[in-house]
This record gives sequence, structure tokens and C-alpha cells, in this order.
Amino acid sequence: MGWSRALREAARSGLTIERAKLTPLIAVRGSVGVAVVIGLCLWRGDPVLAVSSAFGAFSSGIVTFQRSMRPRPVLALAVAGALAVSTFLGYLVAAHTAAFVVLLAGWTFLAGMAWAIGPVSGLAGTQTVAIMLVTVTLPTSVLGALQHAALIFFGGVVQATLIVVFPVRPWGTQRDALADALAAEADYARRLRQDPVAPFDPAPLMDARLASTVTARQARRRPAQLHGPRGVAERLRPVLASLADPVVGAPLEGPERDRARDLLAAAATVLDAVAHAVRHARPVRLPPEAMATLEVPATGPMLTGAARRSAYRLISLLVDAVELTDEPVRSTRPTTEAERGHLLRPSVPRLVPVALRALHREARWSSHIFRHALRVAAVAAAGYLLGAALPFGHGYWAPLASVMVMRPDFAQTYARGVARFSGTLVGVTVGGALMAVVHPGEYLSAALAVVCVWLMYLLMRTGFSVTSACVAAYVVFLLGIAGAGWEQTVEERVVLTLLGGLLALLSYALFPAWETPRLRDRLAEWLAANGRYAMAVYGRHARPAEGRPRQVREALLDARAARAAWEESEARAEKEPVRHRGLSAGSAKAAGAALATMGRVTMILEAHLPDKDAEPSPGAAAFAAELGPSLERAERAVRERGTLEWSALRTVWERWDAETGSEGVAPRAADLLLDALDDLAEALSRGPAGGDGAAPGTIRAPQ
Repeated sequence: MGWSRALREAARSGLTIERAKLTPLIAVRGSVGVAVVIGLCLWRGDPVLAVSSAFGAFSSGIVTFQRSMRPRPVLALAVAGALAVSTFLGYLVAAHTAAFVVLLAGWTFLAGMAWAIGPVSGLAGTQTVAIMLVTVTLPTSVLGALQHAALIFFGGVVQATLIVVFPVRPWGTQRDALADALAAEADYARRLRQDPVAPFDPAPLMDARLASTVTARQARRRPAQLHGPRGVAERLRPVLASLADPVVGAPLEGPERDRARDLLAAAATVLDAVAHAVRHARPVRLPPEAMATLEVPATGPMLTGAARRSAYRLISLLVDAVELTDEPVRSTRPTTEAERGHLLRPSVPRLVPVALRALHREARWSSHIFRHALRVAAVAAAGYLLGAALPFGHGYWAPLASVMVMRPDFAQTYARGVARFSGTLVGVTVGGALMAVVHPGEYLSAALAVVCVWLMYLLMRTGFSVTSACVAAYVVFLLGIAGAGWEQTVEERVVLTLLGGLLALLSYALFPAWETPRLRDRLAEWLAANGRYAMAVYGRHARPAEGRPRQVREALLDARAARAAWEESEARAEKEPVRHRGLSAGSAKAAGAALATMGRVTMILEAHLPDKDAEPSPGAAAFAAELGPSLERAERAVRERGTLEWSALRTVWERWDAETGSEGVAPRAADLLLDALDDLAEALSRGPAGGDGAAPGTIRAPQ
């Protein structure tokens, strides 16, 4: 799309208000934390300190609403500690403009690089930059700076304490993630009844795995319902696909297909019941019709061959899912050695080397996170100098607005910029009008500020424009505590927010980090990961006695991660005003569909892994041996815009097929795999539409 359309789409996205599940009790708990800090400072008779120290509780509350599987008290304390350090460092050089600008630029660069660790770390880094900007107008002595930093940290302690003392739906995030995965499996089973090759998005399973990775302390306290169903859901997916597939499962028409549809419908009903039980911490309730369908019929339509094996496996797994979920909710058990090796989350101190490796990995010019860090550091410094030069007070609002809206990708930055300005305009208008009409004193201003915080926490997931409006009104009332005139506050906030937003938008236009040129690399990485997964599965068929269960599992996880990286890159590229000179949007979608099919075929074959005492398969060994070199050549061809060639691999398959006479699941799956690879070659051989596929006004991105 061109620049004009890209900006329109970004603006529309930023102004969109979504319907989201509200959590009023959690919002009340977070706003109480802010109220405690403000109230204590007012009780001590220091309104100015109340205004500034509320930031610790406010920001610590924000981070606890983010999608993180870390314990919420830990998040609150970690962010509060970072805010306290940022506050103190900012004060030490606040009196010297040049030194402060250098510190601000360096600190903002590190905060921008924090996105390499994860989105929650990136958000926390952004909050530390914001508090550093605010400290410019605060304490007048080192002792005062230490006191203020302590109050900032105290705000996080208050939030963490409230979370521990007043828990709201413990383990709710983990329950929702597991229930969503089970519900996604149920939806997949229903879709397979109508479309035997329906696609499946593995994102819910990936989220469930992330949620099941717990700290050592959490592992000792985790409810029994959260132990086993995720593993069952992982094993169910290939079995469902294998049963429905018309090539290796039930025939496309006839009594066997009817029986397969009945089993899929019953599986969906059972999985929905298990998901509901997990989400609400209740026992499983199953309708008798579904249980009757899952019984092996004495007469009537019967499945045969591979479909019969899949049906037996499906029934067994569904029974396991119900039994594992129906355990007493409060019971716990020791963590197993397998969980210690794979599902234990490292403690915060042990995350330090992981974070350092992530930062080192992104410290290169081609990294979009590195370029974001440079961009946001330059904008923060420039915004601070411009804000100080303008005839307004609170000039730090300009860089503050820039830092809060800037993200590593184009679409989010522009969308948040529009949402920030629009929300700020609404918030300061409403807040200023109330200040003008009511003329509240200190305590009423504080109460109105807490109400705005509660609304922000409550509506946080509805859209950035809504939360920006709540924050803008919160600031108006908060400054009213210190006696700041509302007329000046409204004017300053609108003008300086507009300036900061314009700086953020201009910075991305002048120094972009486009995702579009990376598409072929992401596609090649997904192809390579899929190839390793396929070779691991065929290696088990070739030499069953030598197979390692973890080898297939790890290859599958790598393939999922590569698919998620591709889908994220493709989604970002679709919103950018650039086009890849060697990969049109249509080719990218077709190539992604082909690789998804390749993964589905491999997954179906995984459902039929042989036992360790099974006979080795020379055909599978030859196919796996040729698959590796063929995929290596194909990976290079994808990156370098070459031609994909599968003739050698097809020759090996034809020899294998002739030897087996099309009997067995493995050679039939290999045929489907080759068809998917041919589709990939055809997708990448298409020339971009219109010469280069670029719309008028669209930049042509380099490769």
C-alpha cells in the first residue's frame, strides 16, 4: 500500500475501540495502590511529592496488566526498582542540561533495546524513561532524590502487597491460556468435519506452553487441573488431523467418513467441556451422547487401517484429558524431572545472562530493534531540547509523548501516535472542564485522579486512545493537587503532545526499519525449521529403535517458532508503504500456505510414529537422507531468489512408492509433502504483479 493508505489504516487502527473482557476487581486493586501512595503523601502535607511519587504505583500497576506469565508481584517490584534507579540517576544530572541530555539519550537507547528481551521488558523500559523526564522538576537535594526514589519503589511494594493480600482469580492467566488451547482444538475438530484439510493456528498451543512454564515456587503450588491437559492437547492435534485427512485417514465419502465426523463432533464436545472446567476451576461435565459416540461400536460403520488406529488413539487421549482435568482442584504434586528440565522458568537473577544474550543478538545495524533504540534515543533528546526552548512549562511532555508512542514497527508507532493525540485531546478537555466547573481542592483532585486511574486500568484492553484519554485526565487532576492552573495544563499538554507525536512519526519516516525486506529470510527460516521437523519424523520411521522422543518434539517447537516469526513479519509488512522487489503479497501468502501444508503433513505422519521394536524402513531412510540436502539448496534459493528444484527428492520417493505399492502412511505422506514443496516452488516463481507489485506512491524496499 502507498503512504496515504498506510497512514489511513494506521490512524483507523489507533482510533479503534474494541470490546474486551473487563476486570473491575483487578482495576479497583490497582487504583487502591495509587490512592494509598497519594494519600500518604497528602497526609504528610506535601502535595508536590504526592504528584510525583504516584508514578511508581501507577506504572507498577500498568505492568501487572500486561500478558506475562511471571508472578504479578514480581513484575510490580521489578518495575518499581527500575523506576527508582531511573529517578535517582535523572536527578543527579538534572541541573546540567548537556549532561542530562546525554544521560537521557543513553538511558532511552537501553530502554529501546529492552524490546529484544520481550514486550513487557520494552514497556518497563519505556516507563523508566518517562519517570526520568519527570524528575527534572522534582527534588532539590540528594537526600530529596533518595527520598523520592524510595517513594517510587514504595508504590511498587504497595501494588505487590495488594496482589498478594487480595488475589483476584489466582492462576487466571494460566487457566485462560490452557482453556483457550483446548477450545482451539475443539474448534479445529469441528472444522475438520467439513474441511478434512482445514488449517490450524498453533498460537494457542504456544501460549499454553508458555503459561505452563512456571517458577520453582509456582510449581509447588500449581493446581492439579493445570498439570496434564496441555500435553494431551498437544498429542490430540496430529491425531485429529490424521483421522480427518482423506489420504491417510478415513475415505472422503462413505460410512467411514460418517463415523469420522461423529468422532470429531464428540471430540469437540469433550474438549469444550474440559476447557470450561479448566477456565472456571470446576469438574468436567459431559453429555451422555458424546460419551456414547466415543465407545467402540459393536455393529455399524467401522474404521479400518490408519483411520482405525487414529480413532483408538483419539478415544484414549480424550479419556486422559477428562481424567487429568477432573482431579481435585486444590491438590498438588511434586515437579517431575522432565518439568525441571523443560518447563521451569528461570528466576529473575538467572534471567540476566539470557537478557544479555538477547541484547547482543540484536546489537547489529540490520536489527529493527537496534534501529528503534537509536531512533527513540534521538527523538527523546531532540524532544527534550525543543520542549525546553518553547515558552511552556512542563516541556518534558514532548519527549514523553514521543517515547510512549514509539514502537519497533511502523504500524504501531503511527497508530499509537494518532491515538495518543486524540485521547489526550479528549482527556484534557474533560479534565479541564471539570476543574473549571468544580474547582476541586487537594483531596477532591486526588479522588478524581484515582477515579481516572481506575478507568484506565478497567478499559486498558479496549484501545490506546481510551487509555490515553484516561491518563490525560489523570494528569490534569494530579497537577491540580499541586495547585497548577488547569488552563495552562490543558494548553501545554495538547501542544506538547502534538509536538512529541509529530517527532515520533517523522523519525520513522526518516529512519525506518522496514520488515518487508526480511520476508524472504523469514520464509527461508520457516522452510528450514519445517525441514528439520520432517527429517526428525522420517528418521523415526527409518530407524525406530534409535529415535529420541525429544528430537521430534524440539523440531516441532522450532517449526512453530519459525512460523510465528513469519506470520508476524508478514503482518507487519502488509501495513508498510513498501514492497519487496522480489516477493509480491500474493506470492508471500501462497508460499506461507504451502509451508503450512508441509507442517500439517508432517504432523499427520507424527501421529503414526512406529514403536521402538518396529522394523526399520529403508525407503524412509533414503527419503530423509535426500530431504536434508534438497532443503539446504532450497533454503539458499529462497534467500537468493533462485529456483527451487525437487526432482532428486521426487525420484527417491518414486522408487520408495514403487517398492511399497502405495501401502503405508509414510510414503503417502511423503507424496503430500512433495506436493506442498511443489506449491512453494510455484508460489515463489510468480513474478510480482505490475512489474514490481508496488502501488502508486509505494517505496520499493531493497532486498
